[in-house]
Amino acid sequence: MATILIVEDEPAIVELIRVTLEADRHTIIEAGSAEEARQKLALSSPDLLLLDWMLPGQSGLAFAKSLRDHTRTKQLPIIMVTARAEESDKISGLEHWVDDYVTKPFSPRELKARVKAVLRRRAPELCGEVLRSGELMLDPDTHRASYGNKVLNLGPLEYRLLYFLVARSGRTFNRERLLDAVWGQDSEVEERTVDVVVRRVRQALAPFNMDDRLETVRSVGYRWSDD
Repeated sequence: MATILIVEDEPAIVELIRVTLEADRHTIIEAGSAEEARQKLALSSPDLLLLDWMLPGQSGLAFAKSLRDHTRTKQLPIIMVTARAEESDKISGLEHWVDDYVTKPFSPRELKARVKAVLRRRAPELCGEVLRSGELMLDPDTHRASYGNKVLNLGPLEYRLLYFLVARSGRTFNRERLLDAVWGQDSEVEERTVDVVVRRVRQALAPFNMDDRLETVRSVGYRWSDD
């Protein structure tokens, strides 16, 4: 499940969001302003940001724009949560790289659906869904990959790398992006370590003739192919 940072200054709204998302086993971090959110982001790497538009001090929209200007947070998925429902406001928010827009008042069911949709699009591995590629199956609950009734010999890093790529089949990722996704954005692991883990994944896939699905894209990085 995902770690979600809520940036909202109304306690009642914070409580509603927290209870709603904790019911789906998400971990919640709270901040009451953009400044406090920056402090929380310096100490943690959430998977999703739920951001109120009208905040004390810097507005949520300005804060979202500032996040897109920094390498560490430019890919952070953001859902704007606000009472501003005019179409021009929605367009303005989305143009500033906000992934989705939830208007107050909202139902818990709607909020869950929006969060799930954004995570499925931006971070599929956090949705807790079983992935399949041909006979290959990856189960996020058990962190186990299997082919038919046979389990692949994968360590935790190898499993996360494979899940990340299978969830985004056909897309190519460079080593830096894979380091961020698998090892974490604060990791000091060298990029060549990615090549070592890729080799181990291919070794685990080889007995099932699927090692060629993990393709090397020359001078770029790696991708998973379902074909």
